[in-house]
Amino acid sequence: MLQVNNVSLKFGKRTLFEDVNLKFTNGNCYGLIGANGSGKSTFLKILSGEVETTTGEVTMTKGERLSILKQDHYQYDDMRVIDVVIMGNERLYKIIEEKNELYSHTEFSDEDGMKLANLEAEFMDLDGWNAESDAATLLNNLGVESSYHYSLMKEIPVKDRVKVLLAGALFGNPDILLLDEPTNSLDINAIKWLEEFLINFNNTVIVVSHDRHFLNNVCTHIADIDYGKIKLYIGNYDFWYESSELLQKQMRDSNKKKEDKIKELQSFIARFSANASKSRQATSRKKMLEKIELDEIVPSSRKYPYIDFKIEKPAGKEKLKVTSLTKEVDGKKIFNKISFTILKGDKVAIIAEDDFVKTTLFNILCGKDKDYKGMIEWGKTINYGYLPQDNTQYFNTDKNIMEWIGSFYDIKDETILRGFLGRMLFSGDDVFKKVNVLSGGEKARCMISKMMLEEPNFLILDEPTNHLDLESITSLNKGMERFLGEIIFTTRDYELNSTVANRIIEIKKDGSIIDRKVSYEDYIDNN
Repeated sequence: MLQVNNVSLKFGKRTLFEDVNLKFTNGNCYGLIGANGSGKSTFLKILSGEVETTTGEVTMTKGERLSILKQDHYQYDDMRVIDVVIMGNERLYKIIEEKNELYSHTEFSDEDGMKLANLEAEFMDLDGWNAESDAATLLNNLGVESSYHYSLMKEIPVKDRVKVLLAGALFGNPDILLLDEPTNSLDINAIKWLEEFLINFNNTVIVVSHDRHFLNNVCTHIADIDYGKIKLYIGNYDFWYESSELLQKQMRDSNKKKEDKIKELQSFIARFSANASKSRQATSRKKMLEKIELDEIVPSSRKYPYIDFKIEKPAGKEKLKVTSLTKEVDGKKIFNKISFTILKGDKVAIIAEDDFVKTTLFNILCGKDKDYKGMIEWGKTINYGYLPQDNTQYFNTDKNIMEWIGSFYDIKDETILRGFLGRMLFSGDDVFKKVNVLSGGEKARCMISKMMLEEPNFLILDEPTNHLDLESITSLNKGMERFLGEIIFTTRDYELNSTVANRIIEIKKDGSIIDRKVSYEDYIDNN
């Protein structure tokens, strides 16, 4: 068990959170949510002891082991992959090192013999004889090829190094597991395996993630950082979000009686309980939900940007036709005579193991890459908008946000610009921030703002959720669902794929494609 008592954290005059009292218990998975900058990662560092509190303390049951997902794989460049995983259990790894050092002695003293006997006993208690096979199993389950297990970290692909760090965090059945964005860079199969692992994990998990589908699948509780406080709610992310939305709606309607509000919330809880009955934690979760009172749920203070892609001119019948597209990179065909036609109403999710392949396709469609064979034919009435994954080139200027957005469009009225930027959460003096010093999330919102003002009738979106917080991702999701034109997009966000896409095009390793008019969930379930 992990307990937080009267914890506060202040940086100068700024209070990140204060008077936090929480208890994290075995068998539960806690999703830690909050706006960007609210202190999610910092709170995990407080729990792990990496950051000291201003007031209060964090206590852990004696004898329990805490494991964290490390973020910097470069510090392990000269270590073997299998060793990095085993090092996730620091005590076991230290025992192995001490044993190896003692066995390297040419002569043994009595003291060496006693020490070695004690180490061997502890080694057995920690299941050390199975360490390498257990580590290999974790790596295989996450999709790291067996041929890499005894390679140096610097010799394996970057995407696999992230998986190695995750395997290290999971290794050895830790009592408390702290995971900061564990699904980043994971493919769909690795994410599905991790979800199953955490659902069946009997100890304590605290996780930060922008993946709503992941939070819904694994979380039994939500820990919400808001108002400088951290409050626990029973249920997954959707339950927290919909409860908060419901209460905000009720608070806006001042004519409703409290009794009516309570009945509406109780009705919602009953419906949620019915849905939750399909989960592994069904019985206990349902009982907890039935005890929730109206006053226990506080509407969030966080703001959601208003993302709505309007169309200036409707498109004609012809949209986009790709014929025999072939592209070769370093002697390998990443597209091998692929053909497809985008039809009215299509919202197409592009799937491929390699991000480079998807980005290359988008650059070809947008005319940024002309080194290919085949035909790209856009309809004459199509006005497409492109949101690139790498937006660096757009922000190499010392213009402020209002000057930057105004430079793309002939809008002289400052009131109009301020109103528009305000809906995208750039209010007050924020509009005078220089764009070259903005955070990744602020730049992403600027790029979406630019696309909205273009009013295109066709959207091309390359990983549009990158750097966005949960609130912005939710708003983007709704905006894409409402959009009346066609979309080609790629994203790791399961929820976005499953709620927006009505057609899937998967680019295979041999450069061919699979093109199916199905939902994302159906495609994943049948492949």
